[in-house]
Amino acid sequence: MRHRSLTTPLALVAAAVLFYLENPWYPPTEGSVVRAIATVLFWVLAVAMLVLMFEDRKASGAGTVEVEGPAFARYLFSNTSAGLLWLPIRIFLGFEFAVAGWHKLTGTGWTDGGAALLGYWESAVKIPAQGAAPISFDWYRSFLQLLIDTHAQGWFAWLITFGELAVGIGLLLGCLTGIAAFFGTVMNMSYMLAGSISANPVMFTLAIGLILGWRVAGYYGVDRWLLPRLGVPWRAHVRSGPVQPGSAQTS
Repeated sequence: MRHRSLTTPLALVAAAVLFYLENPWYPPTEGSVVRAIATVLFWVLAVAMLVLMFEDRKASGAGTVEVEGPAFARYLFSNTSAGLLWLPIRIFLGFEFAVAGWHKLTGTGWTDGGAALLGYWESAVKIPAQGAAPISFDWYRSFLQLLIDTHAQGWFAWLITFGELAVGIGLLLGCLTGIAAFFGTVMNMSYMLAGSISANPVMFTLAIGLILGWRVAGYYGVDRWLLPRLGVPWRAHVRSGPVQPGSAQTS
């Protein structure tokens, strides 16, 4: 593939940086400049790798299956009949998100100024004198502290509220199921990073399944008619073969 010569070394370097950050023998000191630089370097490498892999989907042979998956997985994520299995999962997750968003919209502490969200952030960033802190990663604590310092709770509470409502409605209707599930996992992960467990691990796991089965997860819903009409616009135009010098090239 076109970018594989770059993707592989980037992935190896990113893995080495992550090993340095997480190894229990000689890790960088918490809160040190070295750790901050290594963390930024890892994310830059990871994003660059993802961009190159995304672009590589246009290369000739990108659609070739090099390692055949189990038949059950192909059925689960590609067969429209499997939509019946994803339907109750969609309903469960849809109501979880929709009800949570509705309570925030009609209750207090969220869309009336974000006081409840601010209290949640302040509790999450605290480092107790004894025991473990709710947040395990310094970068996420710094992110929440930035939101606190900039008084972002007012608009962020609206973002969370309508985000939960949109994800819930999307999953219940089976409308752009994969996209709705993706943003659901973003919110679940955000709560877990802040130290809030509750039902988030279960919801996160189920949403990952919906993302993997996005083509069929909403088949018993709006996606049955919507996806064919959209023509899945994010699908790449794969080159049919090597381009001869001087010939036109399309992508």
